[in-house]
Amino acid sequence: MEIRPTTDKDLDVFVDTLHAAFGRFPETPAEDGGGLWWSALETDRSLLAVAADGRPVGTASAYSFELTLPGEALVPAAGVTGVGVLPSHRRQGVLTAMMRHQLVELRSRGEFLSVLLASEALIYRRFGYGPATYAQQLTVARHQAAFARPRARGTAGIPATGSDAGPDAGSDTGSVELLRRAECGGILEEVYDRYRRAQPGALSRPHRWWALGAGQPPVSSAPRHVAVHRDPDGVPDGYASYSVESNTLTVDETIATDDAAFTALARFVLGHDLVTQVVFKRLPPEHPLRWQLEDFRAGQVSDDDWLWVRLLDVPRALTARGWCADGELVLDVDDPFLGEHGRYLLTVRGGEADCVPTDREPDLSLDVSDLGSVYLGGTTPSTLVRAGHVRAHRPGAAALADALFRAERPPHCLHWF
Repeated sequence: MEIRPTTDKDLDVFVDTLHAAFGRFPETPAEDGGGLWWSALETDRSLLAVAADGRPVGTASAYSFELTLPGEALVPAAGVTGVGVLPSHRRQGVLTAMMRHQLVELRSRGEFLSVLLASEALIYRRFGYGPATYAQQLTVARHQAAFARPRARGTAGIPATGSDAGPDAGSDTGSVELLRRAECGGILEEVYDRYRRAQPGALSRPHRWWALGAGQPPVSSAPRHVAVHRDPDGVPDGYASYSVESNTLTVDETIATDDAAFTALARFVLGHDLVTQVVFKRLPPEHPLRWQLEDFRAGQVSDDDWLWVRLLDVPRALTARGWCADGELVLDVDDPFLGEHGRYLLTVRGGEADCVPTDREPDLSLDVSDLGSVYLGGTTPSTLVRAGHVRAHRPGAAALADALFRAERPPHCLHWF
């Protein structure tokens, strides 16, 4: 078997092989080639596994993204996608060979992080990936969608304001405008880009994705209604993309640069007539919307993992992000898939870190996949210690690691790739 890079001439073969791996058929492309999720594939970052008889049997690819880290650092990250093996060649080492080839190639490009969305949770941990961001789906019955009166009040009965106080029913002086997806692509692109630059765990959406309609709504050009929120100066600062079918209003995604804009958008969709329920897809964990409803049980929640993270260069990755506490921690990191092992002294001062190899006794021993899970601050090291996956070598080590790896806000990723 040979694993080789692809060129533009291989695009059709790559797409056909990938769809066959999942038992599907490609959609018919539009005349301009847009509107299909694979229209943004980067053929110079794609791989084909070819059997001895010349038949393609596996695929893997990667996108060029920016990932927002704690501290609002923007770093390059390879978005692994299009991974599939024909049913006739599964459990023959094809996937393992492709994933190892890809990781080596990413390193050769100088990249120190890769990310993916896992179709199956059991597959990718063995390649060093760990779940790092999480999402909630919130389903609200329309007849239970009344908002509670905010209980936090300011001085002399004045409603509390500010990001720490939370939005008040009367504190939003902006406006909501209803548009169609075809009318507001530029607004969506601009608002999303502002949002993702301040949100740990968020990925960039390159302009070509929007231009090609590559992905799921609202990136794709599929018909959608879009509620656009504007601040008091008329500047767009949030949107909710949604559709209505069978009396259910489904919100593809809600983007807002502050809580007041999000609340205004939530009120808008929850006030929609002639629907029996509203489904909010991929809300951040611990989002306050359930608490804002008068009936706390009106919102039914289901949780899922979303972005998985893989560190390719531990010192570079740890020094790239920002930190919320000071301290020293010795991490003993095992990377069995690549056959590597390293021990690193992490020193954090004033929000910046230094990370160097060390012979000191470790504070924590962990797999590289577990380091990926805690990297963005969405999983606490102490949770993995309690689960039996990370070993703490001294009392207080897990608590110190929790304080160090904590992010200024929970990481969240909305982008589908």
